[in-house]
Amino acid sequence: MTKPSPLKITAIALGAVVGISHVGLLGYVLRDNTPTVKQVPTINIPRGDYSSYTIKAGKDGYEIEYRANDPAILESERSLHLDKDKRGWFGGGSEVRNEYRRDQYTMDGTRNIGGGEIGEVGKTGGVSAECLVADAGARSQGAMAGTSIAAGIGVPAVASIPYIGWLAGGWMLLLGQKAGSELGSQVGSVFNDC
Repeated sequence: MTKPSPLKITAIALGAVVGISHVGLLGYVLRDNTPTVKQVPTINIPRGDYSSYTIKAGKDGYEIEYRANDPAILESERSLHLDKDKRGWFGGGSEVRNEYRRDQYTMDGTRNIGGGEIGEVGKTGGVSAECLVADAGARSQGAMAGTSIAAGIGVPAVASIPYIGWLAGGWMLLLGQKAGSELGSQVGSVFNDC
């Protein structure tokens, strides 16, 4: 019986060590006994002078309630109860007076007087309500007519474009609606003297 060469013994021993270490490493990676720690999420909620939020966390998850303009309406209440006897030169009776006042304010300090105040931004520039209604109706009718014309003429013309014909058809409808709305507004202002 011949004795194996030292080179073969070294190669077999080195191969066995490498093979066993690979099997051990695979077992370690697949098992991974590190404890899982759940991280609390970072929530960047926008904050302002009038914002508020509430965060509730539980075992089932998180619940966030956010208000960007809280309170949207500020309220003020005043009451007066007066019950006194009038005295003076000519005698007099008594005065009984009960007053109660409740005001609502917007966040910029403007008092709501019930009819909806129009500030500088919301002014209509002297346009009457009839003209506003007429313009809205004319825009609506013009948009409908523009969409109909675009659907009859423009959409069939662009629908045959390869790959984007359906998209170009939608763009054509939107363009017809916008152009019809503008044209309807101009025609309506001429006919209604606005």
